[in-house]
Amino acid sequence: MPEQQETLEGFTESTFSHGGIQHQVFRAGAGPAVVLIHEIPGIHPGVLGLARRLIARGYTVYLPSMFGRPGGKAGEGIVKSIAKVCISREFAVLANRSSPATGWLRALAAQAHQECGGPGVGAIGMCMTGSFALAMALEPAVLAPVMSQPALPAGLTARRRAAVGLDDEELARMKDRTSHGLRILGLRFSNDRGCPAERFATLRREFGAGFEGIEVDSSPGNPFGIAQSAHCVLTVDLVDTPGHPTKAALDRTIEFIGERLRPDPASTTKPEEK
Repeated sequence: MPEQQETLEGFTESTFSHGGIQHQVFRAGAGPAVVLIHEIPGIHPGVLGLARRLIARGYTVYLPSMFGRPGGKAGEGIVKSIAKVCISREFAVLANRSSPATGWLRALAAQAHQECGGPGVGAIGMCMTGSFALAMALEPAVLAPVMSQPALPAGLTARRRAAVGLDDEELARMKDRTSHGLRILGLRFSNDRGCPAERFATLRREFGAGFEGIEVDSSPGNPFGIAQSAHCVLTVDLVDTPGHPTKAALDRTIEFIGERLRPDPASTTKPEEK
């Protein structure tokens, strides 16, 4: 990657270009790579908090800035960021196929693997980038894809609510990968209309044991008082308290990445061979 300079505290900044797409990328940490793709409105403090947790666990975090102002507040520029996603050719908001942005992200993941080594790369997508983590796993280097509240394709019809952001050929390739050992983790709140239950039903049907879905109870009267409007499992709506289901979801996410990128050398179970 090009020469870097200091920007967000503890991170270095560079520009990564591929396929006619160019974005800033912030990097920090050491160890196997995890590409953490921010949610609306951009790289806000909750996203940085998740990045720092991963860094503390011994990973190199790559934070691409796809839209919004890096380091802005969680509620800053939401409308502007949504508008950019909706009109940009990089993002297939309605189509059930991977967005052009995912080709750029796959190239970034391959570069990160080359730079950091290890068995492979983790990928976490959230909200409008949630399904990107799945499409990123078309890149063989990606071994630990995490889809947190995947909101695309936009669920305007029953068909789109069940869509996962892959066309038929891409879906077949992903099913082949899961048949050879790849695992996918998905997170959502049970009452979240932005990430429909039908989407997780499709993931379970298509990938079977290859998909692990965590659905945090946000139904009316749920035991933890989680709002029915809760959406961001790992950031804004995270309650960092032992025993809380969002904390359990966060812990499982980090554990899942570790199972794939830091396999126990004494175990006979190996990550998917590439």
